[in-house]
Amino acid sequence: MSSALAAIAFFVASSSAIPVKAQTPPVRGYQPKATETARNLQIQDQQQKADPRRFDLKKYPVNESNATHWQDSLWAIGVLAPDDAYAVQALEKILQMTTAPNLSDPQKGIIDMAMQVGTELYTLKPEIYGTLQQYFLRTINYSSDSQWVALSLSALAKSPQQNMPPSKIDQLSLTLKQRFPKWQQDLHLQATLQAIQSDRLAITKPSQIPSLRDLLKWQITPQQPHMYVFCRPNREVLCLSLLKDRTGKFVKQGKQLWSNSLLLQSLRNLDWYFTNGRTPQGIYRMEGISLQPDDEFFHAYGQFSLVNLFVPFEDGVNSFLPNQKGKFTGNLKAYQALLPPSWRNYAPIQQTYWAGNVGRSLFRIHGSGAAIDFFRNKSAVVSSKNFTWNATLGCLSALEIYDNRGSLVKADMPRILDALNRVGKGKVEGYLIVVDIPSDSQEAVTVAEISQYLQ
Repeated sequence: MSSALAAIAFFVASSSAIPVKAQTPPVRGYQPKATETARNLQIQDQQQKADPRRFDLKKYPVNESNATHWQDSLWAIGVLAPDDAYAVQALEKILQMTTAPNLSDPQKGIIDMAMQVGTELYTLKPEIYGTLQQYFLRTINYSSDSQWVALSLSALAKSPQQNMPPSKIDQLSLTLKQRFPKWQQDLHLQATLQAIQSDRLAITKPSQIPSLRDLLKWQITPQQPHMYVFCRPNREVLCLSLLKDRTGKFVKQGKQLWSNSLLLQSLRNLDWYFTNGRTPQGIYRMEGISLQPDDEFFHAYGQFSLVNLFVPFEDGVNSFLPNQKGKFTGNLKAYQALLPPSWRNYAPIQQTYWAGNVGRSLFRIHGSGAAIDFFRNKSAVVSSKNFTWNATLGCLSALEIYDNRGSLVKADMPRILDALNRVGKGKVEGYLIVVDIPSDSQEAVTVAEISQYLQ
């Protein structure tokens, strides 16, 4: 499946960045742009792109010449999450194409976007978008595209309230295995089936992780800073980042451990193995920064530089491993060797390996200049306690708040960039490790919760 068009939305939406590698002061000259007027214009722009007249397939057939038109219009529906019938019908018209033969790459890119927006709205607003169920069922039964099939099954499994009991999901899972005999060799299919089973087991048997003490003591390579990001399985709540310097000592701010909250949730309500899904667990190479892109994308990233993160197999990294130029190209065993022995067979910590293997990329730590209510479906993916953070399409979101005049009220990127530059002796480099701590708590991870493992 071509991902070129999906990558356009991935870029614009805030889960990527122009890969300019350089070191720069975290704060630069700034003219207020996130004003109330500018934000109202952003919403008006999305409303224009979501106008019902733009979804006329006779006037705008789904083909290469209309690719940008459809990407923009579908993105706008995802932003606005309208309750209108035309939005449902527009998605239905495109989703019925998942079983069409001889699709071109541009057509597949448009369907990719429709599948993701459809999954988002079906799972988060089933009372409005419940009729998409028939198209997900049709995709599972007849589409030859394994990723669309996986997305469809995942969407149905997440919305049991739509007359989709576990027995029906089991039946659909069997259909998937029969239609794709090599499903175990396809990450999207395999991970979707595993996620369904894991979610059921979690109800009766909470999962466990290896020793956090082992992980926190471990150095992936010597003389490299390490940032740890601890999350809840429920990514609606905030994660906690801690930082370790080149000597293996945790950074302090006064007498307290340095820490910063981040949000690692997906706007699309997608799992880690899908493009634009939530941030995968595992090891990232942290290397350099990307300058905040031009004004057109200001709302996506805020005014500060972005921290570059690289997963295994991703191009663009100078040296994933200090003693080896270029990207990580090893096998799973080589990736496991980067972890402490007690963690090497723990499957969730391998997510970045598999995500990179299927082409996920362009992860960043960044803020956001968008209004906190820009994404109208946000309340369904972000806890009300953390509503000032904006979810992304895979990146790690830092707090950044502006008043109606566009003046900065609060931002965490400057202190993150400053801390990374200090431990990196003037440059941003090292490793970042994301870990979900099994818990049904709906409260953010705290320093006290993690510090017990540093004794």
